[in-house]
Parts: sequence; structure tokens; C-alpha cells
Amino acid sequence: MATWAIGDVQGCMSCLERLLDKIRYDLGTDCLWFVGDLISRGPDSEAVLRFVKSLKDRATVVLGNHDLHFLALSAGLHQNKTAYRLDRLLKAPDLDELTDFVRHLPLAHFDSGLNTAMFHAGLYPGWSLHQGLLLAHEVEKILRSDQWRDFLAHMYGNTPARWSDQLTGWDRLRFITNALTRMRYCTPDLSLELEFKGLPAAAPAPLKPWFDLNRQSLGNTRLIFGHWSDLGIYNQRTLYGLDGGCVWGRQLAAMHLQSENGNIVTVSCDR
Repeated sequence: MATWAIGDVQGCMSCLERLLDKIRYDLGTDCLWFVGDLISRGPDSEAVLRFVKSLKDRATVVLGNHDLHFLALSAGLHQNKTAYRLDRLLKAPDLDELTDFVRHLPLAHFDSGLNTAMFHAGLYPGWSLHQGLLLAHEVEKILRSDQWRDFLAHMYGNTPARWSDQLTGWDRLRFITNALTRMRYCTPDLSLELEFKGLPAAAPAPLKPWFDLNRQSLGNTRLIFGHWSDLGIYNQRTLYGLDGGCVWGRQLAAMHLQSENGNIVTVSCDR
């Protein structure tokens, strides 16, 4: 049995199929992890969702910002845009089932046997891994409740920018969601900076990539993340970024989690 972690698919079903062929994925024995952003911007979001849903307990998915935005669109809280390429999904006969599937997905995952954690954007440097998992559960709990639409209506915005244990209500849930699904950079005082998306070499001072601040919080645990297509495939000690920018015509990546040194396989993606 093999377990593979896969980068941001974003509706690119044909690329996912080619990647699964390349890693010789066995539906009967192998497991797949997905770093989030299953959908949006690519041509076949509905096909990707249906495929992952069909895998049942052989798929582990953490929610990305595009997945959460889909939930807001499905709930009628935002206007769909052509660039999202979600028209077919939002008109699908099984939309309610797919919406229910997505809103019951977690925002974080940790496997003690593999000593590996997975978050869409990463682990906020002010949190321990244990704290990050607990805070993710706070958002998961409300998404799975009757208040899920209220949460999505209050989810958008860049404030508060800095974590405090005293945060409550929508501010608390918004910060947790931003940290787990939108984060790339922080300032030295650990405030989130959510606008700049470029490479670290081009980042204006004093911004630092989240993973360059307080790395000790992870210890020897591997952490897998996506979300940052400009960064591309990233491998540094125990940190693995798997967003190869497939939807932008670059790569879709899979990482073999039983390999000690992070065996990463890619396929080229055409747009």
C-alpha cells in the first residue's frame, strides 16, 4: 500500500489522471492525500470533486481557499465569475451532495504513523502543531453545523492580522481560516500579510515566508502544504510545498509519503 500527497489540482482532471497513471496508483490499495484547492479555474472541477468523493476513506483532503469560496458560491453568498470556471459545477444535479461533501472536509490533517501533517497554506508560526490542529477543528465544527452559511458570510476579510488567544467569534474563525488557507507571508511580529504572492527574493521588507519564522514549532514532523504556485515545488528538510502551478500550465505533483526523503513525481500540465 502506498500513500501519495497531491498538490493543488484546481479542476485539472486530465492532469490528475495522467499523474495517477505515472505513479501507478492502485485504487484497491493506495491512499491519496490532497492539499486543498481541488477545484476552481481548471476545466473539470465537477469531475475532480466526484472522483475524490468516490474514493471515500482512501482520500484525505484538507480545504483550500478555493474550496471554501465554492461553498460560499453554492450558498448564494457571492457572485460567480467566469474566471472561476465553476458554471457546470454550480448547475450540477448533484450540487447539494457535492456541497455537503466539501463542507465536511477538514482544514488540517496529521498522521502519527507517517509523522506528517498537511495544511493547505501552512502552519501559522505562532502556533504549535497541536494548537493548529485544535484551531482547525473549531472551523470544521461550524462548517459542519447549521451555522455554516453564517460562517461563510463572515469569512472574507484580512483582519484581524495577528493571532491572540483572546480572539472570539467571527474574528477568531476568520483568522484561523486565513492562516490555514491563505497565508504566505508574515511580518516579524507574526502578522499575516495576505496580498503579496510572489517569490521570497522579491518580497518587500519586512515580510518573511511563514516557514522562515519559528520553525521549531514543527520539530521533526514533516509538513505538506500547497497554495503557493509562485513558489512551486518546494523541498527543504521537513517542509514540502506541492503547488506546482498546474492550473497555470506548469506541473501537478505527487509525493510518496512512505519515502523518507520525499520522492516527488510530476507531470506537465497544458493550459
